[in-house]
Amino acid sequence: MERVPVQSSSLASVGYDSSTSTLEIEFLNGSIYQYFGIPAYIHEGLMNAASKGTYLDQNIKKAGYSYTKVG
Repeated sequence: MERVPVQSSSLASVGYDSSTSTLEIEFLNGSIYQYFGIPAYIHEGLMNAASKGTYLDQNIKKAGYSYTKVG
């Protein structure tokens, strides 16, 4: 999945596959996670958020989306 670099104190890049509703996040520490069942509006919200780390925590992690570490 192709990721785009983002300005964030915790995230390095973000990718999204609309056909599978999969969000891929690369953290600054090099870890890569995929989150599943993510609606397009959540991805858009993340990309437009003033604090991407806070948005990820509040709207994706705490929302209980399933995920796996891929790197």
